[in-house]
Amino acid sequence: MSKRQEQILQIVKDHEPITGEQIAEMLNLTRATLRPDLAILTMSGLLDARPRVGYFYTGKTGMRLVSERIRKLKVKDYKAPPILVEESVSAYDAIVTLFLEDVGTIFVVNKERHLAGVISRKDLLRASLGNKNLEDVPAGVIMTRMPNIITVGLEDSLFDAANKLIEYQIDSLPVVIPVEGRKNTYEVVGRFTKTTITRAFVEMGKEEVI
Repeated sequence: MSKRQEQILQIVKDHEPITGEQIAEMLNLTRATLRPDLAILTMSGLLDARPRVGYFYTGKTGMRLVSERIRKLKVKDYKAPPILVEESVSAYDAIVTLFLEDVGTIFVVNKERHLAGVISRKDLLRASLGNKNLEDVPAGVIMTRMPNIITVGLEDSLFDAANKLIEYQIDSLPVVIPVEGRKNTYEVVGRFTKTTITRAFVEMGKEEVI
C-alpha cells in the first residue's frame, strides 16, 4: 500500500461516509488523481463505495482479506495433471512412475479408468521391505483402496483442500468428479498437493505487485 493510499484510508476511517471529492479536497489533489488509488482500495476490500453516499471503511485487516481471498480460490483453477497407473501394473513399475514423474503420490485406476486407490512413497517403501520381488506384486495389493481415500472436488476451495492435507497428514489429494449413478465412484481429473498451495500464494503475490 502506498503512502497516499494509507492517507486515504485514514481519512475515510475518520470521516466516513465521505465522497471522493471531499477526500481529494483534504489532500489538495484532483478527483481524477485519486481515482486509481480509490479503485485499488475498493477492489482490495479495504473500502466500500456506495452511490450518492461515499466511501466507508470496511474494518477488515490485511490478514482477514487474505483469508477471504484464499477461501474464494477454487481447486479447479490450480489443480495439476494427475499421475495415473492401472492397478494391474507391478509395484516396481509404480516406483518407476513415481520417480520419473517426480511426485510423492500416484493414483491407481481400474479398467474403467475410475479411481481405485492411492500409492504413496510410504506404501512403496513398506512393500520394498517385505523381501518380495516387486515385479511380481500388483500395485493393487499395496495401494490404499476406495472408499478409504480422501478426495477433493473441482469446486472446493483451496482453503478446504489445504485443510484436508493438514488434517489427514497426506501429501496429495486426487481431484475427482463423481460418476453419476455410482456411489463412491470417481473419475480422476487432477491432483492437489502442497506445491499447489505454494503456487497459489506466489500468484497472489504477483497480483499484488502488479
